[in-house]
Amino acid sequence: MASDFLPGFDRHRIETEPGVTIHARSAGSGPPVLLLHGHPQTLSTWLHVAPRLAERRTVVAMDLRGYGDSAKPPGGERHAAYAKRAMAADAAAVMRALGHDRFAVVGHDRGGRVAHRLALDHAQAVERVAVFDIAPTATMYARTDKAFATRYFWWFFFIQPHPLPETLIGADPEFFLRHHVEGQSKTPGSTPPDLFAEYLRCYSDPACRHAICEDYRAAAGIDLEHDAADADARVTAPLLALWGAKGTVGQTYDVLETWREKATDVSGRALDCGHTLQEERPEEVFSELAAFLL
Repeated sequence: MASDFLPGFDRHRIETEPGVTIHARSAGSGPPVLLLHGHPQTLSTWLHVAPRLAERRTVVAMDLRGYGDSAKPPGGERHAAYAKRAMAADAAAVMRALGHDRFAVVGHDRGGRVAHRLALDHAQAVERVAVFDIAPTATMYARTDKAFATRYFWWFFFIQPHPLPETLIGADPEFFLRHHVEGQSKTPGSTPPDLFAEYLRCYSDPACRHAICEDYRAAAGIDLEHDAADADARVTAPLLALWGAKGTVGQTYDVLETWREKATDVSGRALDCGHTLQEERPEEVFSELAAFLL
């Protein structure tokens, strides 16, 4: 039985396209905000932030397709089912189904990439967007060097043809997941055992591991094509970028400058942590979001 890290939040299963059902949780009242997790987390990563936001807003947290308890459809030709465009369409459909035509979106890691695409493809729906510990996907690939490839090796491991990464990870999913989580976090204990167990529950599913690889394969292919086609497009909604000063992104990029190349109204700062801001520094994350979301 999965632990419930968001008690009091309603549960939803919403079909966003034939055969694809997204798992979401919601609570609160007031202006809506959508929370999108990253890899290898699930919507449970928002356990410290979502309840506090729900005291003043309507909060929706969803598992991205392929992750958590959402559907894990076949990737299809060119892994298009896991393009950020498809994931962004899921997000927009979930919010419409819950009665929210216009909303703010907050995305960590992979969820931040979905939020970026959501703000481009569904600009009329996105009021504000916050991205955690990422630079734009195309920027990160274009500026890859040995140091980045070493520290973010999974970007290049996961994209290898099926079934190579799936088979190797499947030999010991707990070891791989623990190495990843502990390597990314710079705050010991910020992912407690019960939360890690929730992530492992999902990571132990071969369909989930395959979907994660498909997500990264899409990022290295069709997502870059979509980004190239939109090279001159800019996010017009106000954009908040937060990142960990101790993490790879913060130590490799001028994060604000990378986002000013993609958006017209950018603010943000580093927090004293690693990659998983919402688990490592939840109080600061909440304060930043409370001020940004007004």
